[in-house]
Amino acid sequence: MTSVEPVRLCADYVLPGEGDGQLIASGVLDIDAGGRIAAVGAEAELGPHPNTRRIGGLLMPGLVNTHAHTPMTLVRSVGDGLALERWLKEAVWPLEAKMTPDDARCAMALGSAEMLLSGVTTSCEMYLFEEAVVDAVTATGGRLVITPGVIAALAANGDVEPRIDQIADFFTTHHNPDQRINVGFAPHSLYDLSPRQCAEIAARAQAVGALYHIHLDETEAERQQVMTTWGASATQLLADTGVLEGPVLAAHGVWLDETDRRLLAEAGAAVAHCPQSNLKLGSGIAQVGELLRAGVRVGLGTDGPASNDDLDLWEELKLAPLLARGTALDPAAMDATRALDLATRQAALALQLEGVGELKTGHWADVIRVDLDVPAFTPCVEENLLTQLTFAGSSRWVTDVWVAGRAVVADRTLQTIDVAELMVESQQRAERLAAA
Repeated sequence: MTSVEPVRLCADYVLPGEGDGQLIASGVLDIDAGGRIAAVGAEAELGPHPNTRRIGGLLMPGLVNTHAHTPMTLVRSVGDGLALERWLKEAVWPLEAKMTPDDARCAMALGSAEMLLSGVTTSCEMYLFEEAVVDAVTATGGRLVITPGVIAALAANGDVEPRIDQIADFFTTHHNPDQRINVGFAPHSLYDLSPRQCAEIAARAQAVGALYHIHLDETEAERQQVMTTWGASATQLLADTGVLEGPVLAAHGVWLDETDRRLLAEAGAAVAHCPQSNLKLGSGIAQVGELLRAGVRVGLGTDGPASNDDLDLWEELKLAPLLARGTALDPAAMDATRALDLATRQAALALQLEGVGELKTGHWADVIRVDLDVPAFTPCVEENLLTQLTFAGSSRWVTDVWVAGRAVVADRTLQTIDVAELMVESQQRAERLAAA
């Protein structure tokens, strides 16, 4: 890992993000040369530091996006008004079939830039072109969980074994958390793959301790199709075939029932909650309150920019508690502290990431600064600040971002790549895809 300049950041408030909602007034965060947090606390309680920066505002953990298909930036907003199956087959997949590795590299870089500028320091990607995705995020300076997709519909005669071997080799070559790259396996779904194929992929993932990332019960039609074809729910099939014996991240989980939730909780599996995409596609509303009560770990995700249509996790952070309250008819169904936790600490735990999601001594310094000197945070009263952060927070108020201690965004400007140049290239590539 490239060394960084040790520094002490002094803010009006620090939110360590340990899940208890505690704020540190006049707080400081020390970053060491290895890009980790050396100390966090009240300035008055810590000794002097040779390199102090007084930046004001609020420091908090970087947001963690648990489920995305970020290279879909090149097909942003296509197919509006179509349900999931038609949206995929008629709008998205025909365009993605024309994409090249260079398209994916450009598209991933564009989306990574969008996320970093909004304070999302980590994203979990389910996509093809995994080499290009790694190249792009290495350049932008973000943290990446890349779970290369396994799709039977793209395999010759439905044989996915060569693709599984390819991902296993990719894991050996690229999995390196100290270099911000984590690798998992991503079978698309049980409406694309068979239970046997899903189990084979799980065995390979479990052998190396890798994350297993799968779409699960996103739509009612999907649930019914799986039950008709295989005679059980997708979650039951995953349990019966041993898939849940390793770390599992299930995307969406909109149509899970009580038994499914119990199985996931008992296995320690996690669900990526993507409320905005689920609403836009008319897929439904995941019962997050029921998931949490059952003991299922939940993290927030954006899904892809073709169905969201951006990568701004602040929108999910606001929408998740609003939907939880509205569906439960209970304004206390999810408070601001829980919502922020789902976007940071719990999201990192869902992705099996160590040293991410909290501002804690020894953890990676994945930190964002939120400007409090704006109308949306005026008046700024400490006892209300977390509620303001959840319901008035926005990517607009993120000014600075550090990933592993490196300042990748300074004064709202990305420091690693030329965003204007990337936008021009992305526009040209998207127009070529649309016209092909």
